[in-house]
Amino acid sequence: MISVFDVEKLQKLLKDFYAITGIRITVFDDSMRELVAYPTRVAPYCALIRESREGLKACMNCDRQACRTAAEKKKTHIYRCHAGFTEAVTPLYGNNMLIGFLLFGHVFPYANPEEGCQEIKRRCAALPLDLEKLHEALLQATPMQDGYVRSAAHILHAVASYLILERMATLKEDLLEVRLDTYIANHYTEALDASRLSQALGIGKTQLYALTKKLYQQGMAKHIRELRMEKAKSLLREQRDLPLAEVAWQCGYMDYNYFFTVFKREVGCTPKEWRNEHI
Repeated sequence: MISVFDVEKLQKLLKDFYAITGIRITVFDDSMRELVAYPTRVAPYCALIRESREGLKACMNCDRQACRTAAEKKKTHIYRCHAGFTEAVTPLYGNNMLIGFLLFGHVFPYANPEEGCQEIKRRCAALPLDLEKLHEALLQATPMQDGYVRSAAHILHAVASYLILERMATLKEDLLEVRLDTYIANHYTEALDASRLSQALGIGKTQLYALTKKLYQQGMAKHIRELRMEKAKSLLREQRDLPLAEVAWQCGYMDYNYFFTVFKREVGCTPKEWRNEHI
């Protein structure tokens, strides 16, 4: 685990989220291990599903896959779980490094409770559980429509930003992963390659490639390219009189034509077009 969480403060924040939304919320670390949740107990219908080994495994696999998807997208991911409930997960990033996840779930999204019960029972038919007990538990659920869930997901994103800002989730600064991310963040506009990074960190290239893939879910070159494109867009938007050649230079591209080619490929339009669209 590369992150440190202030569980006591998190518990208070999660309680406030539940008070506002009525939705259970959970914090996972970067290894997708559950750390804290509020309420601590899952909804009665989810408890029935998780009573069996098969049901628990299905829920855990669903959570892990959702976290992986959110990490790849780098934004909140709203989805239907394996049992048919609506859930959402937001990745937590510190200094562009993934350090954990916020997930809310167990939301009953069906306007017609009986139809919802039938759909969930159908999805859970292969699990060893009492479907009649599940049906009874589901009838006690509070339906929440898509608009409400989207609003709750926006609050989830705000909560994620707040807990990073208030340092309820931080990085272990002495770890190799943090040293790598810090070095890239400080030097990504320079001529930065695997040899230089390996030398700076005192590790081999094989270990470097594996570490980069673990941290960013992509290769080092692509991560650096994304950082440069974000810097380019920031300069284009905020310094509108800055010549395009200067934008390219500040982002680490000595050859403007090459910068033009990379920007168009990665962003989908030319730097000039992007600037004009974001006046």
